[in-house]
Amino acid sequence: MKCKDQLIEKIQELQESEVKEKVDRRIREFKELQEKGNNAWFDEICFCILTANSSADMGIKIQDYMKKRNGFQEFTEEEIKKVLKDKGYRFYNRRAEYIKLAQEHKDDLKDILTSLEDSFEKREWIVNNIKGIGYKEGSHFLRNVGYLDLGILDRHILRCLEKNGFIEIPKTLTRKRYLDIEEKFKNLSEEIGLQPGKLDLYFWYTETGEVKK
Repeated sequence: MKCKDQLIEKIQELQESEVKEKVDRRIREFKELQEKGNNAWFDEICFCILTANSSADMGIKIQDYMKKRNGFQEFTEEEIKKVLKDKGYRFYNRRAEYIKLAQEHKDDLKDILTSLEDSFEKREWIVNNIKGIGYKEGSHFLRNVGYLDLGILDRHILRCLEKNGFIEIPKTLTRKRYLDIEEKFKNLSEEIGLQPGKLDLYFWYTETGEVKK
């Protein structure tokens, strides 16, 4: 059996296991966040800024801490920097700067993005206007606020695609390479019958044994 067929069979098996409920629960959380306002969306973009070259666990830990203090909206750059440093976050200087710059859109982020036509256009706006966010993080954010039609090409997804013969992981992930690999991922998602943002969670599970946001 070809690697591709084995991967498709594995995803289909997971859809008939307890993993499906974990994935569906996570998707429901994303859809609930989509209905919330600008501040909730801003809080999520800060989470995605933090996950770049870091881990989802670290981002979640800091996000949970900040939510108990009314989120990232009002903190100064120095206050954010101190929180990140105290929590053991590696890139505390640069990410604190990025979050402070992003505060420009804390009150209008959702308004701007929902005014744009499709997910691709929304991602382009994010990449061009939120410092510290690239295509992967932009796709991650949009999936987390309920848009499931983009590929989140993090190391787990790329590794899974390479292991199953779809791609060779490039040394650098330029915009063109990202979009080329994303197209392959979207084609696979169509073949399996799952939206890319949902298939991503199954891929994550095959690589990590977890279903995270």
